[in-house]
Amino acid sequence: MANIQELDKAIAAHGMWKTRLKMAIDTGALDTPVATIRVDNQCALGKWLYGTTLNAQDKLSENFKTVQSLHADFHKSAAGVAELALSGKKSDAEKMMSLNGEFSVVSGKLIGALMEWKKKTK
Repeated sequence: MANIQELDKAIAAHGMWKTRLKMAIDTGALDTPVATIRVDNQCALGKWLYGTTLNAQDKLSENFKTVQSLHADFHKSAAGVAELALSGKKSDAEKMMSLNGEFSVVSGKLIGALMEWKKKTK
């Protein structure tokens, strides 16, 4: 079943990716392989979404479907930033992270969807 603590953890963990990716842009290094970042079932939120904690009703909800889709988009975008950062394309990576850049837009949508789901679980 969806619960507030899991959703809060997901919001915080995905917020940290912005910091990790900015560091990758600055240093050209990252402790997680791009292939791992690209998949959406290796992080805590992905394991929760694809795991057994949520019941069938949760997984049929619009909130779940929206979060799952946006979460996959988030990981693709984060992997894109990481790939650019690690290949020395700093300005392209920064562009994706800018206010209207792909990563920022997708990240904002995911956080918004998680917050909406959280609101409906109260």
